[in-house]
Amino acid sequence: MRVLIIGAGNAGRRLAARLCDERHDVVLVDHNPRRLEDVSSELDILTLCGNGASPAVLAEAHVSKAALFAAVTDNDEVNILAALFARASGVAHTVVRVSNVDYLSPAASDCLRKLGVERIVTEHEECALEMQRILNMPGSREVVEMVRGRILCVGVKLPLASVLLEGSLQSFSGQDLLRKVRLIAVMRQGDLIMPHGDLVLIENDVIYVVGTPIDLRTFLDAVYPAQPNIEKVIIAGGGHTGLRLAQLLERSDKRVILIEKDEPRAQHCSAHLDKAIVICGSALEKRVLDEIGTGERTAIVAATGDDENNIIACLLGKKLGAVFAVAIVSNPAYVPIINDDNLLDRAVSPYLTTINAILRFVRGTNIRAANLLHDVPGELLEVEVADGGRWCGVAVSQLRLPKRAIVSALQRGGDVFVVTGETVLQAGDRLILFAPAGSSQKLEAVFKK
Repeated sequence: MRVLIIGAGNAGRRLAARLCDERHDVVLVDHNPRRLEDVSSELDILTLCGNGASPAVLAEAHVSKAALFAAVTDNDEVNILAALFARASGVAHTVVRVSNVDYLSPAASDCLRKLGVERIVTEHEECALEMQRILNMPGSREVVEMVRGRILCVGVKLPLASVLLEGSLQSFSGQDLLRKVRLIAVMRQGDLIMPHGDLVLIENDVIYVVGTPIDLRTFLDAVYPAQPNIEKVIIAGGGHTGLRLAQLLERSDKRVILIEKDEPRAQHCSAHLDKAIVICGSALEKRVLDEIGTGERTAIVAATGDDENNIIACLLGKKLGAVFAVAIVSNPAYVPIINDDNLLDRAVSPYLTTINAILRFVRGTNIRAANLLHDVPGELLEVEVADGGRWCGVAVSQLRLPKRAIVSALQRGGDVFVVTGETVLQAGDRLILFAPAGSSQKLEAVFKK
């Protein structure tokens, strides 16, 4: 598939790298020649220096040959205008990244779709949703939703007290728990290990498990009994992401306190929240956090526009007693340091959430959605079994999948469930698969009609 990307910043570069790994034909356009030089030294893709919203530049990039057009610069208007030109040139699928939440209003988004912008992605919304998922399962390092949240993939770092460390997987006493979920991957000191019966898990292994929300909660309660119970969430930063997260959390039974140092912005947040408490102050001040209280059932989420301030606010919150801390971190170099060294409980990358949103949008004829995993060299795919396809009536164990690919669950009509090797596929089934990096096109070929 030919993909034309406008913008060679962090989001564009990472999206290009991911699609390049999948052997797609990628063209990257940016007005900054130094950025393009850096990308060209890392990736085997075509680059073009110029204004991505210029019809002449788009024509030079052969925009009409692209199957997917993604505009991910830091300028909303450039992204939108470029997508409109791409659509007018015959591109079937267009997606734009925006930061101004005004474009997400029903009237604005409907207008843009009528003009030809097929999908609008904002990192503020995506980050807020990801942090909400993490806070709903605070023992997890990562939570990925599939099939509109009816199936989840949860990454959990195993503590020394976990019952999963008692022996091999096949000797685990809670086999009934394992049958209700599907273990798809294990990360051990940066290495991917595929689960098997003889595998012996050790402390600090990060396991990735797929299942329904109810079954996963039961599983996690059993294997990770020390999960923090969060009743109060302190949000540092009342920008678009912080405000949106507060609005999402208001729907739960958690107490929400938002801290914003700019008084007019704090007043704006207060006017757009129903139950949350808004405090004008700085989460970097011990006095402010002491007055709020950071007890054993408190989580702190830092969502300011400054990476360093976010990290410091979370560290201060943890020092004062918060049981869980999540920071938004834009610098890609910080994310693995935080997540691998347990500096905080979780770092959320705006760029990775943006890429995930774009990859969920379109991948191929049978691949309906895709989600990257933060720390695993692979992704979760939703693959549809075509009507009349060669795999209709075939058991999962008979599928000729790429090495290390695992079918974990499926949606059939209104039902969702974890599969076994004996599960027989039917037309219209939507499978949830773990696909190692570089194998999505092979999977697409497997499930072609």
